[in-house]
Formats: sequence, structure tokens, C-alpha cells
Amino acid sequence: MALVFSFDKMLSMEESLVASREDKQWQHHKANKQMRLVRKQIKRNRSPKPARRRDWVPDSLDDPDAVSELSLPASERVMPRGERERRQSVMQEALARLEGKETADAASHQEGPSTQRGTVIEVSTSLCRVQSRDQVLVCHLRGSLSAEDTGFTNIVAVGDRVLISQDGHDSGVVEQVLPRKSVLVRPDVFHSHLQQVIVANADQLLVVASWRDPAFWPELVDRYLITAERNNLTPILCVNKVDLAEDMADCQAAVQPYLQLGYQVLLTSAVEGHGIERVRGVLAGKTTVLAGMSGVGKSSLLAVVQPGLRLRIGEISERRHEGRHTTSQVNLIALQIGGFVVDTPGIREFGLGGLQRAELVRFYPDIQAAAARCRFANCSHTHEPGCAVRAAVSEGTISDVRHHSYQAIYSSLPS
Repeated sequence: MALVFSFDKMLSMEESLVASREDKQWQHHKANKQMRLVRKQIKRNRSPKPARRRDWVPDSLDDPDAVSELSLPASERVMPRGERERRQSVMQEALARLEGKETADAASHQEGPSTQRGTVIEVSTSLCRVQSRDQVLVCHLRGSLSAEDTGFTNIVAVGDRVLISQDGHDSGVVEQVLPRKSVLVRPDVFHSHLQQVIVANADQLLVVASWRDPAFWPELVDRYLITAERNNLTPILCVNKVDLAEDMADCQAAVQPYLQLGYQVLLTSAVEGHGIERVRGVLAGKTTVLAGMSGVGKSSLLAVVQPGLRLRIGEISERRHEGRHTTSQVNLIALQIGGFVVDTPGIREFGLGGLQRAELVRFYPDIQAAAARCRFANCSHTHEPGCAVRAAVSEGTISDVRHHSYQAIYSSLPS
């Protein structure tokens, strides 16, 4: 009897232990579940972390060395050792291949059995005149050619090198526009976000102003000089009609700031022939764009440089002393001394599309040099206190005429 009782008691104790163990396991499971719910709730309430940038490529692909200047925390390794160097090497190889491809593409545009090279010398609506070998062809544009996605409104411009197929004795079709080395552009009249190519593949820009009738206008001169620099053209300043000056010293004083900045300056008179040999020297062997207001004497200068060009010469408005527009379209003119000149329509304003106010000072090196001493880093050099540029103007170390044109152009640009 005692033996049976002991066995039953032992069995009961073991069942109790099992039940207790299962209860503890259940309680532990329940506690874990509650803890997981609490953690989830905490995660929901926690503000999300910003996603880590995965683009290791720098914003500017023009500077491969910029890859090594990534602003990564020094204490956090986000890539295996040596990975940054490997990626920099890959980037440099990719850029080298890209440059090689562009060179190969340029070389691949060769004349085929059915095409020949030519240069556009005049453009009108849907037609252009192309100088090819020893003849001039009137050409239509191939329907597949489009200016869409180029940022320009016109497909071809004067100066463009093209491939054409001849479909008649004096006519042809422009099949392809070859890559341009430079362009002179201005904002489109009807689409301000687009630009019109005035001239392609020019070497230099001869900015023609006049001393009087119309009067010398530094702001417009500066606009042309800025445009030349932005469009990879060598700028040359020509002040014509110096025969109308009462004192040549006044002309020389007006152009002195440009001479100090290293610009080549020509003082000319188409009437008296003054400075014409220097004009011939800068035009020979180059493709030169002539730009300036109507009436400054661009066509007159060309007529003296090469007599017999039959260019229309405009008269001056007696009421406003401004030039009347005589050159109605852009023309590429071959010179007997070698090279070409491009006579552009006279325009009273020249836009600087895409240029921001903060960028303007780079095109005024005289102002930029003094700007480093301004009190404020973002000084506009127009009105701020502690402006070293305005102080330099007051002291006479910066031309007040240059500063005035800077302010006029600055106010016309978007911020």
C-alpha cells in the first residue's frame, strides 16, 4: 500500500513539474510576442532615416579627380578597401573611351559615293545655299533632319559643314549637319527657352562699334565680348568712324579699359582708310563674325577691305542717330586675302540666354579681382555696404563706364 502511494505521489509530482515547465514556456512566448509588438510600435513612431545616397559619381564628369573628393564620413566604411580607387579608374577609362568615340565619330563623317561636303553660306526658310567644291548649290533639307532636343530652333546655320547629295546641276539635299566647333547664338524671339544659331564654326568675333552716329555703347560692346567668351570665339573690338572724333585722345581713353584687360582693339575709319591694314591682318585666313549695331559701318569696312563686294550700306536716322537695318540676313563671304567673314543683321540688343546674375562677374575680370575684398561673399557690387568694387570705382582703379555696363547687364539677368 505504501509502495503504491509513493508511486502515485511521484507521478503527480512529475505531472506538476511538466505543467509548470509548459506554463513557463507559454509565459516566455507571450512575453516575447508582447516585446515584438512594442518594438514594431516604436519603429512606426520613429521618424524615417533618409536614404543613403548610392550615386558615387560626381556631378561634373569634366573633372575625373572630383571622384576622390567625395564627402563621406571618415569613420564609416561604406565600400570595401580599394573600391574607391577602382571606381575612379573605371570612370577615367570611361571618359577616355567617350573622348575617343567623339573623335572617331567626327572622323567618320566622310564623303561617300553619293554625298559630298559643303559649307552653308546662306540660309532661308527650308532652303540654304551651300558652297561645295567649285560651285554653289541651292539645297533643301532632308525631312528626317530635326532641331528637336538640340536646344536650338534652326537645323542649319551659316557656317555649318554639311554632307549633301546633288540632285541636279545646281541643286541638292542636305543629308547631315556635321559637328560644330563653335556657335554664336541668341534667344529665340518666340521661344525664350530656346536659342537660335546665328553662325556656326567661326574662329573669332569682330565687335564693331562706332565713335559717333550711333554713339559708342559700352554695354552692348560688353554683351558681345561676353557672348564671344561663352561661345568659344576670340573677341576683337573695332571702334569705327574715329574720323568723327574731335580728339583722338578721347577714343583712346574710352578703349583703354579693354586694352588693359588684354583685348585686341582696332581704331578705324572706313571713310579715311585709317586702320584698314590692321583689319585685313586680323581677318586673313580666319572665319570672322562681324557683329554690332546697325549703322556702325560693318558693311563699309568690308567694302574697303575688299572692294566690289556690293554690300548694301545703310543710312543713319536723322531723328534718333541710329542705324537703319540694311543687312537682312546672315551671309558668309569669301575674302580674297583668305578666310571668310560673316555679316550679321544689325541688332540693337544681344541676349545672354542662360546666364545667371551670380555668373556675370566672371566676365568682368577687373571687377572680379576687387570683389574678393567685399564685406559680403554674395555681394552683387551694385548697392551693398562694404563693397570693395564700388570703392575701387570711386578711387578710379575700376572704370566707372565698365561698372555702369556691369550694373545694367546685371539688372537684366535672372537671379
